[in-house]
Amino acid sequence: MSTEEQRELYLLKSRINKLEKQIEYLYTHLGVTFVEDTHSSDDPDVVNALRSRNVIEAIKVYRAKNGGGLAQAKMAVEEVQARLGL
Repeated sequence: MSTEEQRELYLLKSRINKLEKQIEYLYTHLGVTFVEDTHSSDDPDVVNALRSRNVIEAIKVYRAKNGGGLAQAKMAVEEVQARLGL
């Protein structure tokens, strides 16, 4: 990784940290708590793959555990992805 790429990565991480602190402040100030819209039927491995931005892996995991076709798995994974905002 070049020095310029490292610098950009550092700046992005700094911005993310700042935004996270601002969001936490707003939650505290407004007295609200963030609660993910998870369902008990959501497979943790599918959710973890989606959190890692790996939709293809999430679909593979879903198919391996639930069977079914590609289209069905894709729709199910996309529903979880949309509901959780991933």
